[in-house]
Amino acid sequence: MLRYLLPLTLFIILAIFLFIGLRLNPRDIGSTRIDKPAPPFALPQLLDNTKTLSQQDFMGKVSLFNVWASWCVSCRYEHPLLMQLAQQGYTIYSLNYKDKLADAKTVLARSGNPYVATAVDDKGQVAIDWGVTGTPETFIIDKQGIVRYKQTGPLTTELWEQEILPLIKKLAAGK
Repeated sequence: MLRYLLPLTLFIILAIFLFIGLRLNPRDIGSTRIDKPAPPFALPQLLDNTKTLSQQDFMGKVSLFNVWASWCVSCRYEHPLLMQLAQQGYTIYSLNYKDKLADAKTVLARSGNPYVATAVDDKGQVAIDWGVTGTPETFIIDKQGIVRYKQTGPLTTELWEQEILPLIKKLAAGK
């Protein structure tokens, strides 16, 4: 009897783990940066390489930090929403990730530029420091320069309204 119960028990345990795994979001890989200061960096800006963008630029305001590239199809998908958010007055900085400068400039010239400033990370080292796993990714940084949220994948209107906007309002109010 035990001979038949052991395989059945193992099967049930395996089925439970598989069922739990199916309910997880594979894009939600978390971040080691949440509730920690933005990693230090200073990179030249895309549109004016005589200026730099650094973590100090995030201080004093709630900011979005969007990681993108011209070769990223999902980045093109979220770009109209970023344009809309910039027009509404939200502060958006960006990190152009492992891209050709001419291609990145062309995308912004054609599609519009929602960013206050864009840092050029041609080697991808700063992205590694931020824990970026691919493009697009967006971080929310509070007024003290602390990373409070990470979105892996493109921003959507639904995600903005349900998760990000309430967090930004809370952070802007100082809560």
